[in-house]
Amino acid sequence: MRITVETLIKDRKYPFILSLLIILFIFSLLIFFNANTSPLTSVSDLTSPALVAAENQVMDLQWRKCDGVNAVDYIPCLDNLKAIKALKSRKRMEHRERHCPESNPRCLIPLPPQYRVSVPWPKSRDMVWFDNVPHSKLVEYKKDQNWVKKSGDYLVFPGGGTQFKDGVMHYVDFIEKALPEVGWGKRTRVIMDVGCGVASFGGYLLDKDVITMSFAPKDEHEAQIQFALERGIPAILSVIGTQQLTFPDNVYDLIHCARCRVHWHGDGGKPLRELNRVLRPGGYFIWSATPVYRTDEKHQNIWNTMVNLTESICWKVVAKTSYFTGIGLVIYQKPVSSSCYESRKENKPPLCDQNQGKNMSWYIPLDTCLPPLPLPNQGSSYKWPEAWPKRLNSKPVSLSNEADAEELFHEDTKHWSALVSDVYLQGFTMNWSKVRNVMDMNAGYGGFAAALAKLPLWVMNVMPVHGPDTLSVIFDRGLIGIYHDWCESLSTYPRTFDLLHASFLFGNLTQRCDIIEVAVEMDRILRPGGFVIVQDTMEMINKLNPVLRSLHWSVTVHQEQFLVGTKGFWRPEEIESL
Repeated sequence: MRITVETLIKDRKYPFILSLLIILFIFSLLIFFNANTSPLTSVSDLTSPALVAAENQVMDLQWRKCDGVNAVDYIPCLDNLKAIKALKSRKRMEHRERHCPESNPRCLIPLPPQYRVSVPWPKSRDMVWFDNVPHSKLVEYKKDQNWVKKSGDYLVFPGGGTQFKDGVMHYVDFIEKALPEVGWGKRTRVIMDVGCGVASFGGYLLDKDVITMSFAPKDEHEAQIQFALERGIPAILSVIGTQQLTFPDNVYDLIHCARCRVHWHGDGGKPLRELNRVLRPGGYFIWSATPVYRTDEKHQNIWNTMVNLTESICWKVVAKTSYFTGIGLVIYQKPVSSSCYESRKENKPPLCDQNQGKNMSWYIPLDTCLPPLPLPNQGSSYKWPEAWPKRLNSKPVSLSNEADAEELFHEDTKHWSALVSDVYLQGFTMNWSKVRNVMDMNAGYGGFAAALAKLPLWVMNVMPVHGPDTLSVIFDRGLIGIYHDWCESLSTYPRTFDLLHASFLFGNLTQRCDIIEVAVEMDRILRPGGFVIVQDTMEMINKLNPVLRSLHWSVTVHQEQFLVGTKGFWRPEEIESL
């Protein structure tokens, strides 16, 4: 019989060897806990009494795999068919909005049958594995517009679109020629692309140091946002329906719509006023759509309605021209003060109450009023952020006026720069070359994202709705983000992020919902092979650790404050119907 340490101990043979092993083990522990040479000493996740107790609590947790027609791409708050069927109306895209189930499913989302590790960036911008997003409807539906084509095992993205089927970069250069003040990657850094398709517009603007929040609803254009995220391009599922977008007021440098199928003049102009809310004072709206250049009565009526609507909110036309393919566009600019609003012949739409004090947009109905802007006679005319990349670390325009706010901001920036450089990039056994899509689940001032700005990745900064609101600061820095409640499911497809980062998120969160449900959502949106970094108290890490291990994640704990996990390809055998 083969002699092992286990058999020696079990059979109580060779007591001197056993004693020697015990002495060596104790001596090793003394060296381990007294060594100060490494800033990241790994803490055993097997010997903590608190961890053992937490593991005992989840021992009876039996994971099942979600089963159903759409289980592979399931999004709980967007695929709630029971709630959608009960809607009284769909005229204003209510069926594309969030309708979360009373309790989130605890089953695990299955993988596509032939799923494999994603194509790395930057190759992924132009081609991805078909088996990872096995949807061909859009290939046929948009085959004449160069959105996406199938080539062997790949989906290929030629860089076309409805309004720029001959190539997005020519279109981007055409815009800058029509309006040199746009200053791609300098004055204009953070933009929003409405009805983005497969996000080629935002994907190619990355070459000009522009970061784009591309969004579209989950609709008959099958998997367009899933394609975008698989490509490594920032994107989110959203719709302008009856509720505000999950962004702050006055944050986007530019908004773009190329045949985005939004009726801006509908519902009394509420959709366009929502753009006005999130557009930065002095920012631009580029509208590339049929009414701009068609002379038939139907489209001219829409154009005339848009003229009246944009004049009522004091937008001025700064360019109107035609692309070489015959497609036209118009560029509007938002005012920088409320003086124009006050000089209108008719106070319609009215100005919003300055004292309402809300900025965090989460399940808030679309406004019927205009948010007021600074008045020059108050000595506070609007100041545009510094040009990129200086704006990343400059004092943000929207930073609080409290005495120590600027000092706290700069200290936060220094803290994250040092922590990411010295610990995250050097101390953790992570392959950062495989990281492209990153989510900071509790973003604060965006310091984590700012510290990673020089790496070939992008960060979706999430502002939890039950904490302090600093999302405007993040946009002022030239970064992007959204509001969200982590007790609900995120509006994104499964398997769309390579890294989830959470710094002291779970303390307040677990007072409102079960940590197991949050872990299931993290498992849903993280790609197989993706990473998790959690910075928190050991009490919270001891609660989260066994849950992640039960999901067959590889988990280590460092220096009694960091949990680093890697998701594998494991899925349970037993199934549970959605």
